Amino acid sequence: MSDTQPRHYCGVFGVYGHANAAELTYYGLYALQHRGQESAGIVTCEEGQFRVHKGMGLVPQVFRGKALESLKGSMAVGHTRYSTTGSSHHRNSQPLTVDCSKGQIAIAHNGNLTNAAQLREELELSGSIFQTTVDSEIILHLMARPTNGSDNNLVQSLQRIQGAYSLVIMTENELIGVRDPHGFRPLSIGRLDGAYVLSSETCAFDLIQAEFVRDVEPGEIVIINDDGIQSINAFPMQERRAFCIFEYVYFCRPDSILSDRSVYGVRVKMGREMAKETAVEADLVVPVPDSGNCAALGYALESGLPYEMAFVRNHYVGRSFLQPSQLIRDFNVRVKLNLINELVEGKRVIIVDDSIVRGTTSKARVNNLKEAGAKEVHVRVSCPPHMNPCFYGIDFPDRKKLMAANHSIEEICDYLNADSVAYLSQEGMVKATGLPPENFCMACYDGDYPVAFDPALDKHIMEQRRARVESIGEALAKEELQPRLL
Repeated sequence: MSDTQPRHYCGVFGVYGHANAAELTYYGLYALQHRGQESAGIVTCEEGQFRVHKGMGLVPQVFRGKALESLKGSMAVGHTRYSTTGSSHHRNSQPLTVDCSKGQIAIAHNGNLTNAAQLREELELSGSIFQTTVDSEIILHLMARPTNGSDNNLVQSLQRIQGAYSLVIMTENELIGVRDPHGFRPLSIGRLDGAYVLSSETCAFDLIQAEFVRDVEPGEIVIINDDGIQSINAFPMQERRAFCIFEYVYFCRPDSILSDRSVYGVRVKMGREMAKETAVEADLVVPVPDSGNCAALGYALESGLPYEMAFVRNHYVGRSFLQPSQLIRDFNVRVKLNLINELVEGKRVIIVDDSIVRGTTSKARVNNLKEAGAKEVHVRVSCPPHMNPCFYGIDFPDRKKLMAANHSIEEICDYLNADSVAYLSQEGMVKATGLPPENFCMACYDGDYPVAFDPALDKHIMEQRRARVESIGEALAKEELQPRLL
C-alpha cells in the first residue's frame, strides 16, 4: 500500500458465555490489530455490572500488567480503532458505554454513518448531551430513547441511521451483532466451548481456536443470550448488496474468509488477472511487503517469472521515531523497507503493490530499485485507480489528493520515474472474487455510491451512476463465470 495509504478503520469483537471472555477478547483484538492501531478497549459484564478498560495505542500497550484481571465476566465486547469520524482522542476510544433507563449498554462500531450530522443535531435539539465526537454515540442515544409502538428499540434505532456499520452491542444480559442492510463491513459468528463469538474477521477465530459458524447477513440482527441465538431481519425491504471490495484488495488479513472466499486466494487470483492484462517483458517479480505479496505471487505464477522478496520489511518500526531532517534521504521509506541490491541489479523488475493513493512512497521505491542498478522498473497495481473518496469508513483522501483522479497514466509513470505503470481492471478485480459485481461497493473506483450522503461532501460524484458496474456484469456474463471457493 503506497503512501499516503488509506487508514485502517476498525475491528470489533465480542464473546458471550465464556468464563475467560476478557482474555479471549484481548486475543481477538490482537488478531484484528491491523484494522485499527490508534486505540483499543474492552468492556465486560459480570452479573449486570460493566467493567471498562480503554486507552490509546496498540492492544498490548493498552492492556499491560493486570489490566485484564479487573475485567471480570462471561460476556465482553472489544474494539480497535482508527478514527474516520471523530478526532484522535481518548474519549473517542471504543467501546462506548451508557447507563440509561433501559440499563447499561456498550457498543463497538466499524463503519461510518452518512447521516450522522443530521441525527446529532436532531438529538441535541431534543436534549441529548454528547460526550464524544464519534458517530457511534448517536446509535447509543437513539437506543436510549423511548420506543414508539411495539417494535424493538434497536430495530427502530437502526432504521434511523444510514451508511456503513457492523456493530457489536452488549446489554446486561445479551450480546448483539448487527450488519447494515447493504453489508458494507464484514462480521462473522463463531463458537468456542459452547460460547458464541463475534468478530470482524475470521482470522481472530483461528487464534482463539473458535469454530467459524457463518457470516452475519446484511440487514441481520443476531441476539445471543441464555436461550441461544436469535436472528431478526431489521430491514424487510431488499437492499442492494454493497460489500466493500477493498476488504479483498487490502484491508482483511489474507488468512481470513469473506463470503466463503479465501482472501489469500482472491489476492493471488488478482495477481494472475493482472499478469494476463498487463504483461511486460521482465526478469523477475518483486512484491511490496506485505500488501503486495499475494498479488505478486499470482503475477509470478501466471507469467512464469521468478518471485523474489527483494524488499525486506522492518517489522519493528514504531508509531514514532527520531526523524532526521536531511541526514538520510527518503528516511520514511528506508526505515520500513530495505532492498537486497544483488537481486535486482541489471534486471528488469516488475514491482507489485495493492494500490497507489498519492504516490510519494511508490516513487521512492522505484528510485531505490534504480539506484540499486535495476535496468527497468515496471509498476503493477492489483486494483483499479482510486478516483473518489470513501464515505463509508475508509479514510481515503478527497479527490484532489488522489493521484489517479488528477493525472493520466503517462503522468503517473513520469512522476514515479517508472518505465511503465499499469492497474488491474475493475473487471479483472471482480472476476478474481468469483462473485457478481452487484455484490460490491466500488465507489472509490467508479463513483457509484450505494448510499446517499451529505451533498456538500461532493456534488460531482453523486451524479455518477451504475453504468460501470453493469458493463462489468456484461463482461463477466460472457465468460459464464461461476462463483466458487478459492
